[in-house]
Amino acid sequence: QVQLVESGGGLVQAGGSLRLSCAFSGRSFTTYNMGWFRQAPGKERESVAVIGWSGGWTSYEDPVKGRFTISRDNAKNTVYLQMNNLKPEDTAVYYCAARRDTSYSYDYWGQGTQVTVSS
Repeated sequence: QVQLVESGGGLVQAGGSLRLSCAFSGRSFTTYNMGWFRQAPGKERESVAVIGWSGGWTSYEDPVKGRFTISRDNAKNTVYLQMNNLKPEDTAVYYCAARRDTSYSYDYWGQGTQVTVSS
């Protein structure tokens, strides 16, 4: 069974930075593509960024392009989300998720970490 544990959330002022981490355990990390999602109060959960199993490709949603960077360290079984120039609208609970390359949907989810950006 895969377990995902996020960390690194917190309170930051607008324009500041945070780095989220997601520790993966239970299966072979390199068989999973990894994604970061977020859910703000009263809103649907939305995708933020995705990275392929080898780190060879990444994809970002428009609201975070140029500000957020997803990366992974396969030796540490960890995926990261570097968030720069944070805006109040980035306030949300951030989740990491794992998807096998052959899956159409994400198979496993973390418990989430709160990010709050003050204006």
